[in-house]
Amino acid sequence: MTAEELLDLAAQALTTRKAQEPVIIAVKGLCSFADYFIICSGASKRQLAALAGHVEQTLAQAGVRPLGVEGLEESQWVLMDYNEVIIHLFLQPLREFYDLEGLWAEAPKMSAASRLTDKKRQGVLL
Repeated sequence: MTAEELLDLAAQALTTRKAQEPVIIAVKGLCSFADYFIICSGASKRQLAALAGHVEQTLAQAGVRPLGVEGLEESQWVLMDYNEVIIHLFLQPLREFYDLEGLWAEAPKMSAASRLTDKKRQGVLL
């Protein structure tokens, strides 16, 4: 599975479970450890745990396992490492505090919903 296919599948899993403000940041060429970040928020610790579980299950069904998952016990910031795609799930106050979007300000950004809509128009996603 390519990084872009993995990205789209993870973004789709997050948007179907009502992740708040999912943003994709293309860090390829700006860092050595990933091509993309997906950053989103959840309304509660329970929702973050559910989002992480759904993403992990969806990607596992496609044959992809994470290299690591951190933060599930606390469920305030969950990091899911899928090598080329790293997913950050935050409670909103922590997302604002750590401001990863601002930290990677020079990287191209796009909302996950926009990317999925564009892919559907192109007939890439069903």
